[in-house]
Amino acid sequence: MRWDELMDRAGGVCEFCGTAGELASVDVPPSDQVLLCSSCRGEGDVPAAHWRCLEGAMWSAEPAVQIAVYRRLGEIKEMWASDARDSMVMEPEVLTRAQDVAEVLEHFDSNGMRLEHGDTVVLVKDLPVKGAGFTAKRGTAVRNISLVPDNAAHIEGRVEGQRIVILTEFVKRK
Repeated sequence: MRWDELMDRAGGVCEFCGTAGELASVDVPPSDQVLLCSSCRGEGDVPAAHWRCLEGAMWSAEPAVQIAVYRRLGEIKEMWASDARDSMVMEPEVLTRAQDVAEVLEHFDSNGMRLEHGDTVVLVKDLPVKGAGFTAKRGTAVRNISLVPDNAAHIEGRVEGQRIVILTEFVKRK
């Protein structure tokens, strides 16, 4: 979907919380996109209370938003999130699409430990960061990681202020 079409559909605001700043397109596998602010993309320290916005977003008529909300609610380990996810109303084919990728992809570190959104990992070797001009050193802690939803071998995190993609084979869970 083109940027202008996505902005029109979303009304120029985050499709989860309604914030107008720092918007970016986020892929929703297998072939959709949603428009999210930096907080809803999981960048930085996001207060737990922020995710309550999903209770409103779950009523979106847009299937891509429903799928993204369903998957995000599944990552939150609180009772309200489970209740909200269970009460979502979706067409059967949309629910099937939401469950397909959400249950299949799991991310594992170099030691075979399961990684989850928000975990802290440590780099197990020096990694040159392409395009940023520095090397992420072995032993560097990467806090509050994000899982790449359509690739189990990739995670995202901040190293030296840069948001980078890291192969899971080069990290261990802390």
